Amino acid sequence: MAVTPSKNQQPMMVRDYWPRYKKQALLLTIVMQIAVTIVIGWALIVGGVLTTSVAFWIIMLATLATTVGVNVILLTLLTLPFKDLTSALTHISGEPTTVTPPNPNARHFERDGFKPLLQLIYKLAVGDANDKPALEGEQTSPQLISAALDNTAIGFIVMDATGSITYANQKAPVHTDPTGTTLIDLLFDDDLTLDAWLKDCEQHAVHSEHTWKRVPNKITGEEDRKIYDVTASYQKGSQAEVVISLFDRTTDYQPDDDDLDFIAFAAHELRGPITVIRGYLDVFGDEIGDKLDADQAELLKRLVVSANRLSGYINNILNASRYDRRHLKVHLMEDTLTNIYDTISDDMNLRASSQGRVLSVHLPDDLPTVAADVASASEVFTNLIDNALKYSNEGGVVNVTAAVEGDFVNVSVQDHGIGMPGNVVSNLFHKFYRSHRSRETVSGTGIGLYISKAIVESHGGKISVRSVEGEGSTFTFSLPIYSTVADKLQAGNNSNESLIDRGDGSWIKNHAMFRG
Repeated sequence: MAVTPSKNQQPMMVRDYWPRYKKQALLLTIVMQIAVTIVIGWALIVGGVLTTSVAFWIIMLATLATTVGVNVILLTLLTLPFKDLTSALTHISGEPTTVTPPNPNARHFERDGFKPLLQLIYKLAVGDANDKPALEGEQTSPQLISAALDNTAIGFIVMDATGSITYANQKAPVHTDPTGTTLIDLLFDDDLTLDAWLKDCEQHAVHSEHTWKRVPNKITGEEDRKIYDVTASYQKGSQAEVVISLFDRTTDYQPDDDDLDFIAFAAHELRGPITVIRGYLDVFGDEIGDKLDADQAELLKRLVVSANRLSGYINNILNASRYDRRHLKVHLMEDTLTNIYDTISDDMNLRASSQGRVLSVHLPDDLPTVAADVASASEVFTNLIDNALKYSNEGGVVNVTAAVEGDFVNVSVQDHGIGMPGNVVSNLFHKFYRSHRSRETVSGTGIGLYISKAIVESHGGKISVRSVEGEGSTFTFSLPIYSTVADKLQAGNNSNESLIDRGDGSWIKNHAMFRG
């Protein structure tokens, strides 16, 4: 009859073995040393060498303390390889752990000969330890492999454990600087750049893989610009520790950028007429608003909301075009969140009421002033609130709140609507991204959040989202407290240049060009 394990019994984990073994080994070492000391003391007394005086007990205790300490230190040193072996096995087992896996390229592993053992364990994890070497006459020359890879349409880049590029085929977007170092030319829109991902792998992974979509090698408008889907594979301890595959998707993605150029031109031309229309609607409302009946007033209100939304879409398109060319530069001034929001409050209230939603805004009066470009920051407010209203349920409440966190003021826009699954959340801030469900049910361009991210990061802040499908979403963005950046802004004529955390050259960190 099968034995059913107790419900309270926890399954054995690989990571649990080393702490248990270490505890048992230390306990056994101490017990054995105490026993040996007792035997030696008894022998000294029986042999008449010493008597059980105070001096005898002092000598025994000193001997015991010294020998136990020495043996514990010796045990720790002798079991270090076993500890590293257990750590490596824990990581390849896939169990969650906070311990950094041992790096076989560490110097002390090379000195003591432990490196080949670690490399074998990591290779076993990916199933290539049993690969047999080519037989005599079957060996493939490096020149043949290189020629074959140069004939493919895919770019390949290989990096060693130091981050140096050891191979790149002809399709790879690389160049060599004056010092002879090979560098990768890629512009990442994600916060998780290739550089950041590699650093995380070095600390926490044995084997890992990550894919980035729509990664260009040059900014929009530059000659010979290409757009790639990039996949990077990491294998700790391998001679080819990082292998990067680059799939040229320019023909698929470039039409979007071309469309954006055309749309931006059209939007620029439409900006004037829509401004005139909004002006006439305002005059119309002021002049005869009190003479309209309820239905007419409602129609006028809907016209105003639609005109304002169209104006917002136009601004988003123009900003997206500028951002793609890295021209999103703003001048930041001292202001309050309340003043910034007041510039759009009437429009937001109109949008909420026309859609049957409730907008609750609570911005505490005691918040410190922030460094902001009023027009840009209000656009972030508009985009986030507009999204919250659109994705809320009939009669739903949208809450706008703010609080201080460190050197920033965090603003949160929360709805209790349909929410989003994880695969949607991870792509929200990409240009033109719209989930299948939102395309079917809600109108939009797919660049509002992309622009909001650009604006916030151009202020030196961050934007994030938390969402639970069926429960709602919360978007949060931060603006720097003015007093924390006042000196930098005054030194730079209020330009945002000094607040942007940059990677290489003049690129904003979020679009940093990775130099391998």
